[in-house]
Amino acid sequence: MGDSSASYIHMVHHLIEECLVFNMSKEECMEALFKHADIKPIITSTVWNELEKENKEFFEGYASRREQRASDMEMKRRIQNMLSNSSIRDTKE
Repeated sequence: MGDSSASYIHMVHHLIEECLVFNMSKEECMEALFKHADIKPIITSTVWNELEKENKEFFEGYASRREQRASDMEMKRRIQNMLSNSSIRDTKE
């Protein structure tokens, strides 16, 4: 039983790493693994928390990069919106 438990935890660990590659949040990862791999969110959350403890600096940087990406995407959306509104006004005149 111990070996299969360790192997299951290792699999969850690997799947979490895949979620990190796709820049997912903990919640998004929990949802994705539940939906696609039938892994209970509490399992994903527990393994994620342990990874955070063991790799504190990585996860701090990861969170910072996610925030910066969200900020960049919001700025891009606002600029596109502004340009779109400007071109609509230009076509009306």
